Amino acid sequence: MVLVLAVSGGLPVVAVTPSPIPTPTPLATLEPTPEAPPVDITQKSTESLGPLEKLLEDQKVGPVWPFNPIKYATRGAIEAGVPANTLVLLLLLPIVTFVIAFSRNVVGIRGFGIFLPAALSVVFVATGPVVGIGLFLVIVAVSTLVRMILRKLKIKLQYLPRMSFIFWAVVFAVLGVLFLAPVLSFPALANVSIFAVLILILLAEEFSRVQLGKSAKTAANLTFETLILSLISYLFLTLQPLREYVLLKPEVSLILVAIADLVLGKYTGLRVMEFYRFRKLIRS
Repeated sequence: MVLVLAVSGGLPVVAVTPSPIPTPTPLATLEPTPEAPPVDITQKSTESLGPLEKLLEDQKVGPVWPFNPIKYATRGAIEAGVPANTLVLLLLLPIVTFVIAFSRNVVGIRGFGIFLPAALSVVFVATGPVVGIGLFLVIVAVSTLVRMILRKLKIKLQYLPRMSFIFWAVVFAVLGVLFLAPVLSFPALANVSIFAVLILILLAEEFSRVQLGKSAKTAANLTFETLILSLISYLFLTLQPLREYVLLKPEVSLILVAIADLVLGKYTGLRVMEFYRFRKLIRS
């Protein structure tokens, strides 16, 4: 506002000039922030490493012998640069293998041995179960399709050259899926490591081997049971209280798992699925 003084007939006159009305500024539009990709706890990163190191720093440890040698060794390895996540996963693997053995001997879920379900569970930790299962289905579908085409065209190849050709087709298909990651805007798919792809291809090769030796139905059943075991193991690997327990009390964890394995090895009774399978015979 501006005041103007003027003189009219000896009397001052005040003229008021209104100031311009400020125009409202448009409100800033809020844009959604892009979703951050999930943290891969199989890799060394500050986001996932910090809490584990803080747990170790807050824990009060007694003398080294006789109850704390692994605790001190763990701290020394982390100070030397070994990722805490790697140590946690290694401490959890005996628990995972016990769960798989328990599922086989007591429950009756077979799967492809003990190594593939355990390795596949680590793949699920790295990629997420959705991406892991999706890639596995792509790999199995491509390997099965290539094998059917070779059989249809009556192209006879020895085992290793045939598997190498199937591997070529699988790599081509996985590359196509990864090339679609920017289009699909799926961060978890873009962060897939070669380690995860190799484990999935190994499982697909086992699927093909069983299908050639027995039948497609048997291979499908074993593959499905392997996925179940891997998902159960994945739950154990990502269970936060369990991860903290094995990191803070590694000696107790390893001793308990060893005892559990010895006890499980003495079990010779019927499996849970066999009770269901032979329920009519048991009732009679």
